[in-house]
Amino acid sequence: MAKQDQERGAVPDPAPAAARVLALCGGVGGAKLAHGLSRILAPEELFVAVNTGDDFEHAGLPVSPDLDTVMYTLAEAADPGRGWGIAGETWCFMAMLAPFKELSWFNLGDKDLATHLRRAQALRAGLDLDQATRSLCHSFGVRHRIFPMSLERLRTVVVTAQGRLPFQDYFVRLGCRPRARAVEFDGAGRAGPHPLFDSLLTGDSLRAVILCPSNPFLSIDPILSLETLRSRLRAVGAPVVAVSPIVGGKALRGPAAKLMEEMNLPVNNLSVAEHYRDFLDGLIIDEADRHETGAIERLGIRVKTAAAIMRSTQDRIALAETCLRFADWLSRPGAAPRLADCGGRPV
Repeated sequence: MAKQDQERGAVPDPAPAAARVLALCGGVGGAKLAHGLSRILAPEELFVAVNTGDDFEHAGLPVSPDLDTVMYTLAEAADPGRGWGIAGETWCFMAMLAPFKELSWFNLGDKDLATHLRRAQALRAGLDLDQATRSLCHSFGVRHRIFPMSLERLRTVVVTAQGRLPFQDYFVRLGCRPRARAVEFDGAGRAGPHPLFDSLLTGDSLRAVILCPSNPFLSIDPILSLETLRSRLRAVGAPVVAVSPIVGGKALRGPAAKLMEEMNLPVNNLSVAEHYRDFLDGLIIDEADRHETGAIERLGIRVKTAAAIMRSTQDRIALAETCLRFADWLSRPGAAPRLADCGGRPV
């Protein structure tokens, strides 16, 4: 990296690694698995591509909710109760904003404000979102590579009975209450993947691609909508493994189940598998949903059952280890379509 970028506080690219893991991530559930992966993989081994379809400007500040959630989680600074924001947050700024309804609908904590102000400063100084993110990660002591899915603008829009709603209006201002008809992405077809995707997906050092248990429609689909990315995942030589966010017919967090019902999709792991089936090699589902294994495997997708609910750091690490063992099993020559064993544990 150029000396100028180093002086700005950017984290240099990791040295080439023999076995890299690319995680696609967004939201709290995705951030938890990314944290588990970061605890067992070295900084040069893990790359986390984060959804930026949620990004927007509020009160004059550029806000990147998913990038910040992943960064705070890997820094072990995230609020353990909410899963987002910073632990020990205070809300004096929001209290002062209360009279201004056009601004007070979206919470910006006092500590969190520093992140948005630093990002705004970096962008005004000519850095792009990736460089600004690397500088912020450096400040938080995060050594693993977190990067925005694209350097170009792509925004998530939820199509509802009330019309097309920008993501934050739908998700925060209206609390996901409007009935969803579809999810669209303004900028899809024009926004290209971050350049790191090229080196990771076309090189020979990739160990696995892992889709974290993020909302498939609101957190992963913005990434997949980037130009050529789905075709690149179909062609990649490494196994592609997803962790389902659905357990027992319910979403672990957020509106995934509500969206599926409103778009006439069964709320189960088979729907998740069908959503990713054009490129997916393996799907990890919760042990409680073992009965779905046969239907999913008939799609040509291998299934691994595991404890998919991450209540503790150890749960996150255990699920991350399962992901890597499963991917390594899938990469073996002659892996059977129906798995009898993976990593020493029954499927």
